[in-house]
Amino acid sequence: MFRDEVTIKVKAGSGGDGCVAFRREKRVPRGGPSGGDGGRGGHIHLIASPQLNTLSEFWTRRIIKASRGENGRGKDCFGRKGRDIVLKVPVGTVVRDADRGFVIKDLRTAGERLLAARGGEGGRGNMHFATATNRSPRTATQGQPGEERRLHLELKLIADVGLVGLPNAGKSTLLRRVSRARPRVAAYPFTTLRPILGIVRFPDYRDLVIADLPGLIEGAHEGRGLGDRFLRHVERTEVLLHLVDVSPFSAQPPDRAWQVIRRELQLHSAVLAAKPEIVAATKMDVPGSEEGLARLKAVVSAPVFPISALSGGEGVAPLLGELRRIVLEARPRTAAAEPGGSGQPSSPVLPAVESPLGPRGMGRPSGGPPK
Repeated sequence: MFRDEVTIKVKAGSGGDGCVAFRREKRVPRGGPSGGDGGRGGHIHLIASPQLNTLSEFWTRRIIKASRGENGRGKDCFGRKGRDIVLKVPVGTVVRDADRGFVIKDLRTAGERLLAARGGEGGRGNMHFATATNRSPRTATQGQPGEERRLHLELKLIADVGLVGLPNAGKSTLLRRVSRARPRVAAYPFTTLRPILGIVRFPDYRDLVIADLPGLIEGAHEGRGLGDRFLRHVERTEVLLHLVDVSPFSAQPPDRAWQVIRRELQLHSAVLAAKPEIVAATKMDVPGSEEGLARLKAVVSAPVFPISALSGGEGVAPLLGELRRIVLEARPRTAAAEPGGSGQPSSPVLPAVESPLGPRGMGRPSGGPPK
């Protein structure tokens, strides 16, 4: 199942104890102390992996413990270190301290690593306590306990475009049209129960990542429906694609439907409501949709693209072109705003999704990538 939020407990390994031992060998009458140090306890690391797109692995694995270090031994032998544990999480995972609430790290780049719990240092053997006046020390220290903490993991998918709209507005149909993602499509609300990513690949080998969310309804900010729970997944997108059903069979008039979603976005987050928005008038192949399109344009100040994703794909190519333009212009600003950003555009790091097919006439050209 798709899980985007989970609380886990991590406990690093404790260090091994130092050893009290003395050298006992033939023809060595004064061997002296030879107790070795204990080994360090195992660390617990989190690493962002582009092969994952859910936190479901931790849903049944809430407690993670690393092994402790071995105790020191005689003959100056040190104990073995505890084995480190590396936990893979999806790119875009926000790690919080579950008890105090602050953000420890935001793992936004593939391969980015966080030392979640540090293993305890090993104890010192009696070989370290020999002095000129105490040549036979019988003192050693115990290993230190490893760190223990509760972590709250929250996934925010990395995408360029976020699809929002009422249920049955045509979001999943559009995603199926332009990518190889296969969300469920049916003639009833809430067929999409979890966020789904699709990739649009253009002829110049640039990708556009689109996130499809469950439909929003009026009162979503109060916990109604499903979409408000997943709005965090479009907080990092560069542009919102707002789909509005303008056919005569829509549940609400197009102007009212657009206003409902805009209000829910504003009540959820001012940052989300301030993102660039493009409006797509869907189901234009249904007779009588022109009247709904006119009502929508009368209240919307953002660009409106009439499309028909189900039949012939009319209007989809210009819509993708405009989305691509906005995303490419926003990427340098996003890179410069990030800590350590160079200001150079870079391709987004993607969670694992199906290979894109692309819309008709916009798929991968034959002959392989340019040399």
